[in-house]
Amino acid sequence: MEDNHHHIENSEEYIGLNVNSGVAQPPSVNPYMHKVVRRKKYSAAEYVEGILKGDRSILSQAVTLVESLLPEHHAIAQEVIEKCLPYTGNSIRVGITGVPGAGKSTFIEALGVHLCGEGHKLAVLAIDPSSERSKGSILGDKTRMEALSVTKNAFIRPSPSAGSLGGVARKTRESIVLCEAAGFDTIFVETVGVGQSETAMHSMVDFFLLIQLAGTGDELQGIKRGIMEMADGITINKCDGNNVEKAQLAKAQFQNALHLFPLPESGWTPQVNTCSAFENINIDGVWKMVTDYIAFTKANGYFDYKRRQQSKYWMYETIDEYLKTSFYNNEEVQKRMAAYETLVNNNEMTSFAAAHKLIDFYNSL
Repeated sequence: MEDNHHHIENSEEYIGLNVNSGVAQPPSVNPYMHKVVRRKKYSAAEYVEGILKGDRSILSQAVTLVESLLPEHHAIAQEVIEKCLPYTGNSIRVGITGVPGAGKSTFIEALGVHLCGEGHKLAVLAIDPSSERSKGSILGDKTRMEALSVTKNAFIRPSPSAGSLGGVARKTRESIVLCEAAGFDTIFVETVGVGQSETAMHSMVDFFLLIQLAGTGDELQGIKRGIMEMADGITINKCDGNNVEKAQLAKAQFQNALHLFPLPESGWTPQVNTCSAFENINIDGVWKMVTDYIAFTKANGYFDYKRRQQSKYWMYETIDEYLKTSFYNNEEVQKRMAAYETLVNNNEMTSFAAAHKLIDFYNSL
């Protein structure tokens, strides 16, 4: 055959046949990748309207706005907070702390599910400045609180991980305002139980609950005196199985220790009880302690007094933070900082004199 070297299907005798080019293969790169899903941008009025309706998605975005470090977000966030203020203040704010391993997440979930079952709306917020290093303990907590996170009346918000304790705490306080405006009547603020974040939490809650464990052998040494003094109530968790006796003994030890402290300004004698979050034992007893305290302090006027003091405290905290940021972010100050640092390092000027020079220069700008 003279056209042996040709494709046989192209010869004239097969003229009626077509050769298909095969199935087109999809591209190896996802064609939708360039389409970044952008969340709708709302105006301050739209945020407020959504929050007041109790729209979870808009509330979440508003909290993200509050936590943002971008200056353009700051202005709109402040406007939203200001417009929400008239609708706030009607919740019970409970601070919950405890040493790592005390079963805080299990406790918050058990109490949260109990409260939602009674018709309450609960928001769980966190102050966790350590999350910058540890990548956020409460992010783990959120996945652990499975039953609570799918409860219709609950809103769980991990802590903002960026920034100083003061910044994180201020943002948590502003988030409380938004949650209250969205109709949440109970707010839990949780912290890790190892230091300064308790003081910040104390400045934004009505009731400070300390969760403790029994049977570790050093119950009273394991907690800082300052945190003990802040507590309005202590509950000893994991009071179940063969741990009941130890928990009762720890309860007596804590009660004795609390009697050594002067009576708090509220006039309330801090109480100690036991519970088992895992077995759901006496969770309602812990909540009764909280509501008894609220009723007691509302009757003697301390509840409103404390809230006014907290508002004043945050005014000064905000001023402090603003001045600090304004000073350190000033380009002219930054240019001079290294020179003064060198003078101090070379013992040519005292730290105090250098600080005063920089502050005087900043004030002259």
